[in-house]
Amino acid sequence: MFLKHLSELNGISGNEKAVRDYIIENINNKVDSYRVDKIGNLLADKKGTNNSAPKVVLSAHMDEVGLFVTEVTSEGYLKFQTVGYIDVNILVSKPIIINNIIYGVIGSKAIHLQKPEERKQNFLIEQLYIDIGASTKEEAEQHVKLGDYAAFITAFETFSSGFYKGKALDDRAGCAVIMELLDKEFDCELAAVFTVQEELGLRGSKIISNYLEADLAIVIEATSAMDIQENDRENWIVELGQGPACSLMDQATIYKPELIKKTVQLAEKNRIPVQLRQGTAAANDAGNIHLSGAGIPTITISIPCRYIHSMSSVINRTDYNNCLELISCILNNIEEYLSVLEQG
Repeated sequence: MFLKHLSELNGISGNEKAVRDYIIENINNKVDSYRVDKIGNLLADKKGTNNSAPKVVLSAHMDEVGLFVTEVTSEGYLKFQTVGYIDVNILVSKPIIINNIIYGVIGSKAIHLQKPEERKQNFLIEQLYIDIGASTKEEAEQHVKLGDYAAFITAFETFSSGFYKGKALDDRAGCAVIMELLDKEFDCELAAVFTVQEELGLRGSKIISNYLEADLAIVIEATSAMDIQENDRENWIVELGQGPACSLMDQATIYKPELIKKTVQLAEKNRIPVQLRQGTAAANDAGNIHLSGAGIPTITISIPCRYIHSMSSVINRTDYNNCLELISCILNNIEEYLSVLEQG
């Protein structure tokens, strides 16, 4: 299963090589060509069965959030900064791995040593450290150096009635969907794009926007689901188990209404559940991709994800499968799908 392997690989922003190598290994005999650009984006082309059919970009980002070692203290502890946005308060006591070799635990001042007023305050990153079991700076520096990446340790698992738990589901789920789509045959030409450094400000897609050309781009993402009891339903944004979500607008893109409408119609016709993302916060690689060349009509289809940007995210298996099915339907009906742009 692609998703399990992708989730358990470590590929923090700026250090995506392990993920990229795994993808190349598993798609190189399914595509006509592939290349890696100077920043690390992976681009693969697969010709369609109809040479005159449109070209469609499928895009997902390879990177995940994590930690970056910035200091080794005299006692052998490691100070760090986050790579990408992470709530510092979820980090205490979490196991991590550095360079896929050195294990550690994120520590802080013990709760019974904290003053009453300290217990009421949120942690600052300066108060945390990584404990790798070293007792001196010299001992720690035998194993770790400044600039090393520290990744969360999370086993990918299936639980309850069809839920997946794992790290980096944002956006290894999108990468896995594209890899599965490359197993299929479509009339249209596919340009599969796996980007780097999305979590640091859409950096990889900024590079590809300089040379990407296509008739349509589909960005496949994971989006935050807040469907928990403490939140009012109108603040859930998306809900697990209700299908993939189409974005209407976010902080970097206003999506074409005619494409959203056509996506919903196609889903209903094929009895695929779909929902609209009830929020405009955040952004994804669509922000750069839709500005590529003379402009590329772009949609984002996301898999709802709880506890995003943490060491253990959760998605629903049916949402993942329906995302795959919905995009397959779009690609199988690409001429009809894009005809709405001519009408508009």
